[in-house]
Amino acid sequence: MTLLSRTLSLLIQRLVLMGIFLLAWWQGSQHLPTFILPSPGATWQALLGLWHTGTLFHDIGVTLGRVVSGFALAAFIGTLCGLVLGANPRVARFCEPLLAVLNTVSSAIWAIFAIIWFGISDATTVFVVFMTAMPLILTNVWQGALNVETQFVELARSFRMSRRQLLSKIYFPSILPYFFSGARLAFGFGWRVSLVAETLGSSDGIGYRLRQAGDLVQTSQVFAWTLLLVALMLLLEGGLLKPLERHIFRWKKRI
Repeated sequence: MTLLSRTLSLLIQRLVLMGIFLLAWWQGSQHLPTFILPSPGATWQALLGLWHTGTLFHDIGVTLGRVVSGFALAAFIGTLCGLVLGANPRVARFCEPLLAVLNTVSSAIWAIFAIIWFGISDATTVFVVFMTAMPLILTNVWQGALNVETQFVELARSFRMSRRQLLSKIYFPSILPYFFSGARLAFGFGWRVSLVAETLGSSDGIGYRLRQAGDLVQTSQVFAWTLLLVALMLLLEGGLLKPLERHIFRWKKRI
């Protein structure tokens, strides 16, 4: 099967799945009140209404900026700490209980702490995204560092490489697949928890608008914002993270 035929087959499958979903949605909306389940048409009208409000792109940009800021900070610190733990077993044993605690605390609790510490500000959402994404990236990078080939490390030490060179030349290339696995998962979680933080501690953004629409029982707007959110996540995942991962690991296709 050629690449074109595979692409067409996948596209047809996606369109059929979307058609089934829309049909089921429309059928359900015919038997339920609008404030419980608005129809696809009502949701589309709500989307058009959001388009004409003048604040749509501002709210999307604000939320996206907060998520990217928290995720970038989590990726930097999580990767650095994961490399350090993977290269230093003693430090890893010492810090392992702390990592278990970070993985246990829920995002809602971090959101409450963030509101207490930072109030109604961008820092609240950035902090919650960071505290959700960082442990995931750290854990994956750490596991990747533990799977680095021992002979490579011994060979590097025989050439008297410094600790910094050992991390950058041996550990870092080896943990890239683990990093991307954790980063994609962390980005998805971070994007979702940003809504929790914005709902509780922001005066703009998608999460704030969702809470506003929910308080006013504007269910069609809630559905409209939700569809926008899903579309943005799919766009970032398929248009940025996956292509970047394929570009970095393009050498695998040549083996």
